[in-house]
Amino acid sequence: MRVHIADHPLITHKLTVLRDKNTPSPVFRELVSELMTLLAYEATRDVRVEKVTVETPVAPYSGVKLSRPRPIIVPILRAGLGMLDGIMKLLPTAEVGFLGIKRDEETLQPYTYANRLPDDLTDRQVFIIDPMLATGGTLIDSIKYVFDRGAKEVTAICLLGAPEGVAAVEASVDGKDVKIVLGALDEKLNEHGYIVPGLGDAGDRLYGLAQ
Repeated sequence: MRVHIADHPLITHKLTVLRDKNTPSPVFRELVSELMTLLAYEATRDVRVEKVTVETPVAPYSGVKLSRPRPIIVPILRAGLGMLDGIMKLLPTAEVGFLGIKRDEETLQPYTYANRLPDDLTDRQVFIIDPMLATGGTLIDSIKYVFDRGAKEVTAICLLGAPEGVAAVEASVDGKDVKIVLGALDEKLNEHGYIVPGLGDAGDRLYGLAQ
C-alpha cells in the first residue's frame, strides 16, 4: 500500500481554517471542495490514459485521453458528498457511485446501509472519497466492497488521517493495489475514535446538523 501525504502550503493553510471550530458551515463546505481539488490533482497522477491524435487549428497533435472504462468516484455517505464537486472538476467524465457506511458509535465498527454501485467493477480504477480516516473501519469495508466486485486498483482520498487508521488499512489490503492520499496525518485517535487534533465531525460541520 502506498501513502501520500500532500505537503503544500495552500493545503496546510486551508486545513488550518477548516480545523477552526469557529469556521461556519458555508465556508467549511467551500474549503472542503477546494481541498478536494488540490488532493485530487495528487491522487490522479496514475490515472489511466490512452494515446489519441487531435487536429489543432495548425497541425495534428498526439496527446492522451482518459482510458475506458472510465474511473469511478465513490463518495462515502454522507460526508463524502461534500468532496464530490472538488474531484469532478478534474474528472468531469468519471462515473459516480455511492456507498452509505456508518460507524457504530459504541463498537466503532462500520455497517453498510446504502449502495449505488455497479455490480461489475472489473478492471476499474476506483477513487473512494471520505473526509476522515480515523479507525479505518469504513475505508477497509469500502475497499473490500469494490475489490470484491472486480476493481483493479483503489485510491482513497481523505482530508485527514490518523496513524491507527492508516495501519489498519495497510494490514487489511493483503498486497492489493491501494493508495491513500491525505491532506495531513494527525497525531492519534482519542478514546472515542476521533482524530486528534482533527476537525470534529466532518458531516455535522458540512451540513450544520447532527445525524
